[in-house]
This record gives sequence, structure tokens and C-alpha cells, in this order.
Amino acid sequence: MSTEAEADTDVDDVAVRLRAGSRDALEEAWTRWSGLVHTLAVRALGDHHDAEDVTQQVFVAAWRGRHTLDPTRGSVAGWLVGITRHKIADVHAQRARHVRDAEAVAREALPTSHAPPPDERLAQRLLLADALARLGEPRATAIRLALVDELTHEEVARRLDLPLGTVKSHIRRGLLTLRQHLEEVTDDHA
Repeated sequence: MSTEAEADTDVDDVAVRLRAGSRDALEEAWTRWSGLVHTLAVRALGDHHDAEDVTQQVFVAAWRGRHTLDPTRGSVAGWLVGITRHKIADVHAQRARHVRDAEAVAREALPTSHAPPPDERLAQRLLLADALARLGEPRATAIRLALVDELTHEEVARRLDLPLGTVKSHIRRGLLTLRQHLEEVTDDHA
């Protein structure tokens, strides 16, 4: 038997054993394909930490959903790539929810419907400038570009030469910190 045929038979064996519930087959699948899953996740998400989480989630999902593995319909690697795509989509959806939440927090923290008198507007701008300065870089710049210059997250990422996921995290966390700081200042002066 040729080496290629042996490899195909070996992969088919992993699929059959995994579907049957063999933990050894799961471990073998991890050894063979976790690098592939991780690489796909890093490329799609731009963040090694998120990619590690996705890689673990994929293999947990593979174990729980092993009954859906059909060796006659495709390879184990292909099946794992499909699970990976779903997990990556979940992370993108979660990130989008966080961004929407952070933007809502920013709108609440900086109300514009009732314009205060000029002196209060100046005080609010000074408070905001101080709060932004406390955030540090590049978080403060990311928030300024997104909110003041109204750049998209992608544009901010390009301008700062940072991964998109990092920019989104900076903006989300920065807005939450800003809100907390502005609430503390408002509470102190109430």
C-alpha cells in the first residue's frame, strides 16, 4: 500500500473512531488539525487570544457534535473547517454586539439632546478631554478617530496600523472606562 493510501486510511480511521466516541481519536484530531484551525482563526480574527479560544471551542464542538461527522461526505479536516467558520462568525457577531453596546454607552454618557449653556459645554469638553487623556494611547486616539472624526473601525485600524479586533477592543473598553469616569465626575458634582 502506498504512503498516500495509508494516510487516507488512517484519516478515515480517525473519523470512524471519533464518531464512535473515541477520546484517543479526538486527541489525534487535535494533534493533526488544531494548527489548521488556529491559523484560520488568527487570519479571520486578527487576534491570537481569540484564535486560541476559537480553536478550543471548535474541538469541544467537534466532540459534542461528533455524531454529525460523516466520513462518506467529506474529510475530518473539512468538517473541522466548517465548525471553525461557524465559531469565527460567532466571534464576529459578539464583537459587533460589543461595539453596538459601547456606542450606545457613549451616546448615553455624552447626551446631545439638551444642549447645556456655553460654560457647561466647555466644562464637559474639558472633562471629556481629561478622561480621554487618562485612557492612554492608542485607546484615546482610537476613540477620537471613531467618534470625533467618525471613521469606521476598519479605517481606524488602518490609520493606527493595528489589527481590527484590537481597535474594536480599545474602543469598547475605552468607552466603558470613559462612561465610568464621567459618571464618577457627575456623581461627585451632583
